[in-house]
Amino acid sequence: MTKIITVANQKGGVGKTTSAVNIAAGLGYYDKRVLLVDIDPQGNATSGVGFDKRSIEKSTYEILLGEAKAEEVIQHTKYKNLDLMPAGIDLAAVEFEILDASDRLQRLKKALLPVKNNYDYIIIDCPPSLGIITTNALTACDSVLVPIQCEYYALEGLSQLMNSVRYVKRKLNEHIRIEGVLLTMYDGRLNLTQQVVSEVKQYFPKKVFGTVIPRGVRLSEAPSFGMPIMYYDKSCKGSEAYLGLAQEIIRKEIKNG
Repeated sequence: MTKIITVANQKGGVGKTTSAVNIAAGLGYYDKRVLLVDIDPQGNATSGVGFDKRSIEKSTYEILLGEAKAEEVIQHTKYKNLDLMPAGIDLAAVEFEILDASDRLQRLKKALLPVKNNYDYIIIDCPPSLGIITTNALTACDSVLVPIQCEYYALEGLSQLMNSVRYVKRKLNEHIRIEGVLLTMYDGRLNLTQQVVSEVKQYFPKKVFGTVIPRGVRLSEAPSFGMPIMYYDKSCKGSEAYLGLAQEIIRKEIKNG
């Protein structure tokens, strides 16, 4: 059965796209069929797996407009078991263009239905905002994965995200739940990191992943080469962390049956 996970946090700079790309690639690495859906107008997940967002002919822009079917947009990547629904440069305008459509919040869900069973996991990378695009992702998914950086103000704005999730659960998607909270930019040597971990665990009891994502130069370099970290440098700590996270997600799914 397919699981759709939305990676969301309206705060920028928390490792959201890095996590979406590397979770998707990590699940593919462990023989799961994966579709990475880029609905962030910045298109960084698209370039992060080796595509030029400026040369994309059909993208999630056309999907949300209702002008293309998923199978027309999906691209095979060169990475194991990983397909991409790319973002193009026009996506930033889509919220204004579909503002008056009665089904504006269900467009992504409808588009994914015909291809959903081709995959074990669909990972959606959202923009750092809580507008129509992100609400489409929350409406389409089974669960939300929230990356949180181990820095000051880590929990800032998270109540807004939780309010959005509750609204979507009440009005649009009664099955949505929190997949887990992922601690990023982790440095265990810092007292601040330990304080943030403690705060996050209080805010999200029993929802914090055991895997944490460390700071790392290799992790920062990989996107500029259009490569998930496990293909850029499999032996680095960032690669080990994201592969460990992929395993944790798979184990959790098996456990929950």
